[in-house]
Amino acid sequence: MLSYQHLYHAGNPADVHKHALLAWMLARLTEKPKPLSYVETHAGRGLYDLSAPEALKTGEAAAGVGRMLARFAPDHPYRQAVEQVRAEHGATAYPGSPLIAATLLRQEDRVTLADLHPQEHGALHAALGGRAQVRQMDGFELALSVCPPTPRRGLMLIDPSYEVKADYETIPKVIAQLHRAWNVGVIVLWYPILTDGRHRRMVEALEGAGMAKMLRHEVGFPPVRPGHGMVGSGLYVVNAPFGLEEEAARVGALFAGLLPSS
Repeated sequence: MLSYQHLYHAGNPADVHKHALLAWMLARLTEKPKPLSYVETHAGRGLYDLSAPEALKTGEAAAGVGRMLARFAPDHPYRQAVEQVRAEHGATAYPGSPLIAATLLRQEDRVTLADLHPQEHGALHAALGGRAQVRQMDGFELALSVCPPTPRRGLMLIDPSYEVKADYETIPKVIAQLHRAWNVGVIVLWYPILTDGRHRRMVEALEGAGMAKMLRHEVGFPPVRPGHGMVGSGLYVVNAPFGLEEEAARVGALFAGLLPSS
């Protein structure tokens, strides 16, 4: 249950999709002078070295950020966050979503992060303990315990590893509960699109829950290596910020050239 370490997958095409839209949403939310809360339930270690043996073993970053970062405009918040982290930590550094958030948010914004894996939690605390509240606990328990957060304005990212197959059934119930407790919060769920289509029932349950301003966005891409089962990335957003649909379409267009023409 605690075997997953994102270093093997950091910077892959799914990360580019998830992080690009997350960065855009955070940039949009910080346009207003009011403070906000950022909560992440399965945060990982925050900072990754793409030259590490684990990352090189899979080669996933080369198919993701290595191939796609230059496709983003220089002023896109995702590209700005990656380049700022690399200026501080070296050319092979890659920010996970907690570090992207910390890079884009302001001092008055509150950041709360959780990861249950002891090694990941330790690395997360080393990377972001000075900026965020970092807890070693189950991410769903964290989410339910802090909602509604203070400040009430804000965004929560739910990004589990899906090692536990029951997550697909648990997540719609948890998100519906979170939305009832925090009806103004932007709740963002990332999910993998696998060849077996196991995400479909989860998405159907989410769409049937009747939550506010829902946006679903998916991109497809070739397997990063032979036999790899992930062929796409999905985001499901409750209380989607204004303009996200158009931005998602722009990001989706960047992925269009990755798929072979039919």
